[in-house]
Amino acid sequence: MHTITLDMYQSLAIAVAALYLGTFIKKRVGFFKRICLPSPVIGGGIVSVLCCILYVLGVVEICFTETIKDIAMLLFFTAVGFNVQIKTLRSYGVLFIKILIIVAVIAISQNVIALVICRLIGVDSYAALCMGSISMLGGHGTSAAFGPVIENLGLKGATTLATAAATFGLVAGSLIGGPVGAALIKRYNLEQAEPDEDAAVEEKPQRVYIRTPYYHAAAQLAIAAGLGSLLSSLISKTGLIFPSYIGAMIVGVIISNLGTITAWYKVPQKQLNDISTIMLDFFLGIALVSLKLWQIASLALPLVILLCVQTIFLAAFARFGVFRILGGNYDAAVITAGVCGFGLGATPNALANMRSVTSGRATSLKAFLLVPVVGGVFLDLINSFTILFFINII
Repeated sequence: MHTITLDMYQSLAIAVAALYLGTFIKKRVGFFKRICLPSPVIGGGIVSVLCCILYVLGVVEICFTETIKDIAMLLFFTAVGFNVQIKTLRSYGVLFIKILIIVAVIAISQNVIALVICRLIGVDSYAALCMGSISMLGGHGTSAAFGPVIENLGLKGATTLATAAATFGLVAGSLIGGPVGAALIKRYNLEQAEPDEDAAVEEKPQRVYIRTPYYHAAAQLAIAAGLGSLLSSLISKTGLIFPSYIGAMIVGVIISNLGTITAWYKVPQKQLNDISTIMLDFFLGIALVSLKLWQIASLALPLVILLCVQTIFLAAFARFGVFRILGGNYDAAVITAGVCGFGLGATPNALANMRSVTSGRATSLKAFLLVPVVGGVFLDLINSFTILFFINII
């Protein structure tokens, strides 16, 4: 089969085109708007399906260069770090602990479900772990990290199996998050209108400087990313398995809070949020157009059924458990959409779900502060310990 490999510029161009396509379709198809399906999922999904059809028919395999995706993810989480104000986070302490407990419950439940079903159908226990929190809660990153570990324990092809399951989860998490969150808001009449920007007080024109707030935002982001890369390298030397963006996120938190406490410099928060949104769209665009959907088709039918059970469990737990545990209010509904995103996919998917749910409604400060922190820092830590526990008891 002929293979076409797109460079990072071509890959980015197609990803952005897919984002525009998704936005165009969502505006004109009321159903997608009502269920709050993220635009990157719509456009990226169409492109990935077309690529899958070309591959299955034996016409061509289109390969995307994911360099920009990695850069976008690093800068996105770095910008998220700037959003974390320790004083504000401390005031959300109880809610923060509840979300951590929810993550632990999801990790344990996903592994238990996988082990029980796989034993009923006669599938190896190590294969079950690949279909549990390694791929579901952990996504592609954890699958790549723990796949070789499972292979060393005797299961050949564990990395491929976990990666295929993670692909399924990424799609499922993106599909159920928005609809679940939107349904909760409508069911319990939690609608909160977005503030009318036109009614805001008109600001006085300001003098234009060569170094605009976006310049300072980009400069601080670059510094945090550079120092964070160094910090991540130091963390990795301890033997701990952490995503590469953790160091940059931590440095972002330090720079932001140091500026707030000392007032030595200003942190252009609005501009950083704008850059964060752009990086999130770039990441999701490339992640979704480059999905190898045919990997899912390579899974045996019983394993596909298992993954469907995992999806149903998370949707039900989010709808009837997470929402009520977190207070049953508007913030809880938005966070629930985010939990669906990282519970089956990845933290950027969680942010996309929440952004889709809040589109046209009020922004949930609690959700957009806590979900990235939990998903970016604590999720992998909790999940790693859970995976190691199950590896040692089977």
